[in-house]
Formats: sequence, structure tokens, C-alpha cells
Amino acid sequence: MKVGPRKFELTADLLLRAYSIGVFPMAESREARELFWVEPHERGVFPLDRLIVSRSLAKTVRSDRFRVVGDCDFHAVIRACADRDKTWINDEIVRLYCELFAAGHAHSIEVYEGDVLVGGLYGVSLRSAFFGESMFHRVRDASKVALVHLFARLRIGGFRLLDTQFLTEHLASLGAVGISRDSFRMRLAHAMRGDGDFDAWPPAKPMSGAEALRRAQNCGTEVAKRR
Repeated sequence: MKVGPRKFELTADLLLRAYSIGVFPMAESREARELFWVEPHERGVFPLDRLIVSRSLAKTVRSDRFRVVGDCDFHAVIRACADRDKTWINDEIVRLYCELFAAGHAHSIEVYEGDVLVGGLYGVSLRSAFFGESMFHRVRDASKVALVHLFARLRIGGFRLLDTQFLTEHLASLGAVGISRDSFRMRLAHAMRGDGDFDAWPPAKPMSGAEALRRAQNCGTEVAKRR
């Protein structure tokens, strides 16, 4: 469900209160000045006890071809996520989420090849819920590697909910599922009663691919039979 677009004074505190009840803002385009609230009828979520990792992806993760860290360059990640033909990330979204990052409520996972940022994702952390916002890749599998590392960090930190907002075919292939709005609200309420800690594994400390997969597999990650 979309409400708007409309002009409103949006602050980081109001944004967190919106997330706590399952609502989030978007813009119509990069150039749009106005934002609107969204609460999907079907919500995409990743069950934290199941992530589908293909054999080829598992091999890439274990190879440590990439260096994966968190919260080292949040601004670069959100700008990279917005760098596409069609985007809902405008300058106001960038400003607000950078404020959330400064307050410790937004986080990024960064994937480097050498010293070059080639993939990553960002989202909002509130109690034991993590709300995935967007991801990007500039080389094959870089965003998927970021997701594996996010799973590992969320499990280490005791998170209960990983929200993807919308369910896409790509996310479904990795284990995401669609649930009703009412079901999401119940899961969200449960997550708001817990306390996740994104810093349980220090964000700037690289995590090896083998460690990330092990942490994920400990929560029931499925290594797919397909290649």
C-alpha cells in the first residue's frame, strides 16, 4: 500500500517510529522532491534459519576473492545503490539514512576487490529487526556475497527478523518468502521485543568467507544442489 506522494517533515526519529510499525519511505525517482510511505500487502522476508547458497556461490564465498567488511563507507554504498536507471533513492533518502547511520541505526556491508568497492548492501537496524533497503554489484556475485555475510552477522548479533520489503524472483531464489501484512506485523512485534547487536562482530573487522558460511550454516543454511 502506498500513501502519497506528499510533503512532510521527515526526521530520523520519525523514520525509526515508522519502521517499528512496518512502514517505510520511498521516492518516485532520483529527481523527485517528495517522499511517500509504503506498507506492502505482501511483505518479503528472509527466514533467518534458511538461506539458499548455490555451490558456485559457496565456492566464491570461500575463496576470499573479496574482502568483506561493514560500516566502513556507508555513503558510498547508498550512492552506489542509487546509481541505476530507475531508483527510489533520492537526495532526501540519502540524507536521512546517513543520519540514521550516524546514529547507529543504519548499516552497510561492503564488498571489496582489492581496494575497489564492487558490491554491497545497506539497511536499518531496530531492536532485533534488520530492514534490508537495497543492494548493488559491479562484478558477478558481489551482492550475493554481501548477503551471506549479512546473514552471518545478524545471526551472531541475535536478530530475529530480516525484512526485504518486497519479494522479487531474485530474492526468492536465495530463500526469501512472501508473507501477509498481518503476519509481518506479528513477526515485527516479536522482533521489537528483542535486542539485536549489529556490532557483535565488529563491523570493520573482515570476516573470512569460510567463517561467514559456517555462521550461516549453523543457522540451517541450505547449500543448494544446483550449481
